[in-house]
Amino acid sequence: MEKMLATMTTKPNYESEIIKIVKGNGSPKVILNQLENYHGSDIADVMEQLNEQERRKIFRICPAEMLAEAFSHLEETQAGAYLNEIPLKKVTEILAELETDAAVEILHTIGKEKRELIIDALNEDIKKEIQLIASFDEDEIGSKMTTNCIILRENLTVKDAMKELVRQAEENDNISTLFVVDDTDCFYGAIALKDLITARSHVPLEHLIATSFPYVYANETIDACMEQLKDYSEDLIPVLNNQNKLLGVITAQSLIDVVDEEMGEDYAKLAGLTAEEDLNEPLKQSMKKRLPWLFALLLLGLLVSVVVGAFEKVVAQLTLIMAFQSLILDMSGNVGTQSLAVTIRVLMDENLTFQKKLKLIGKEMRVGFFNGLLLGVLSFVMVGLYIMLFKHKTILFSFAISGCIGVSLMLAMLISSAVGTLIPLFFKKIKVDPAVASGPLITTVNDLVAVVTYYGMSWILLLNILKLV
Repeated sequence: MEKMLATMTTKPNYESEIIKIVKGNGSPKVILNQLENYHGSDIADVMEQLNEQERRKIFRICPAEMLAEAFSHLEETQAGAYLNEIPLKKVTEILAELETDAAVEILHTIGKEKRELIIDALNEDIKKEIQLIASFDEDEIGSKMTTNCIILRENLTVKDAMKELVRQAEENDNISTLFVVDDTDCFYGAIALKDLITARSHVPLEHLIATSFPYVYANETIDACMEQLKDYSEDLIPVLNNQNKLLGVITAQSLIDVVDEEMGEDYAKLAGLTAEEDLNEPLKQSMKKRLPWLFALLLLGLLVSVVVGAFEKVVAQLTLIMAFQSLILDMSGNVGTQSLAVTIRVLMDENLTFQKKLKLIGKEMRVGFFNGLLLGVLSFVMVGLYIMLFKHKTILFSFAISGCIGVSLMLAMLISSAVGTLIPLFFKKIKVDPAVASGPLITTVNDLVAVVTYYGMSWILLLNILKLV
């Protein structure tokens, strides 16, 4: 029984199986029949482990449709490199099977001369689709759309619409939602496939059309319409030109890819990088990306050290407060990072008004204040009891120290929430990417805020007012 369970839970080693098939001496028909049992993702994973001769063997044996499925799971640069190993005629067949946006992204990785040669060899319809999508900048939503969708005329009957669906479905497999245009190709609405299938033939098509269906414009930036797209759970969102004509659709999978890409870029930016690095990037290039911000942060770090040095007398007379410095620093940094993340998300709205910015600042400061107040009171009680019970200090001394920590924590969190909101707003105003500039800077500025607040409060409350020493 245990052996059976182990077999069931162990993932089959498809890669070794596929490699064995490709390296074997089977006839092309036998190899094809065996490879057809594997998913395109599994075949894509194997390609890098094969030499060029073995890959060419796969490219010759497998039909374009099967290769297109594998290529859809490859990185664009990798797919572009493999296209150089395939005869031109088959390259055009593979690109014809791919989603148009995926084909465009792969073509972008190929040299201009080779790319033009491939595009010229494509049939006219596919060439037009590729040229259309390639005409948009990479940050525009039109560059991520596909023309793989079903388009119906509004004046059709249900019976005629079904015939048109069957005809177009031979070349377009995104059929969960059907899009309706008028006589001038302007977008009119959408019909769910289920509604069309279950409708009686005599029912006017007009009754099935959802005219309030969401849509985006092709020349809108991805950042500008990202929030709008994520608000809908539709599999397909229509993409229009400035004349409201339907150009294509953006799929749910494309949305996921775009969001993942944006998150990856933002993650790199929050670390102070201008772009994501890969494993093969030269050392000099990686250093060039990181050094400018690290140098600026070094100067700010020195400023923090100078400030700490200015409170040397406070630390010398109350060495116990050093033990709780990291508490203030960490909480201050966490609050600043939270406010930064919220602000970066809000700034994706290009139509953000001045009143909305003020509302955002006010909200973040209120959140910082009340969270700081709650945690400050908690720190007052817990730190006071800790000092009294484990450090054997008097009640007055213990709760004076913890009171100073509680007040400092509340002030530091309030100021840090304001800093985490104001800095990205400032960078946005001066046309600097707030995601790039804000992350590392806020971390260091909040350290400075926390140090000044904590040691300043210790100097004022503990030494000058309560005179504990």
